[in-house]
Amino acid sequence: MGPGAAKAARAGMTGYVYMMANRRHGTLYTGVTGDLTARVAAHEEGLGSAFAAKWGCTRLVWFAEFFDVRDAVAHEKRVKRWHRAFERDEIEKSNPSWRDLWFDLAGSLPR
Repeated sequence: MGPGAAKAARAGMTGYVYMMANRRHGTLYTGVTGDLTARVAAHEEGLGSAFAAKWGCTRLVWFAEFFDVRDAVAHEKRVKRWHRAFERDEIEKSNPSWRDLWFDLAGSLPR
């Protein structure tokens, strides 16, 4: 659990499980956070995780919101055990073109 998720857990706040990709059907990074917009921005700057930075995972392609961040952490652990085909299918249910969902969250804010 990253620092944002740990802080949210103490405060009993919302949590998010998310997947970042470098391209359609490319490398995926799965994470959990209490502040999705800040975490995605960190990934964009290469500060989100060493793995995501190494593989260029800067495109938010899937996320799920949870009322309690502890539920988000538990779901992240399940997602990380999913087979690649299941991850791909889950993304394509809501985002068939693998477009960057950042703009759905941030609207017209600059990246």
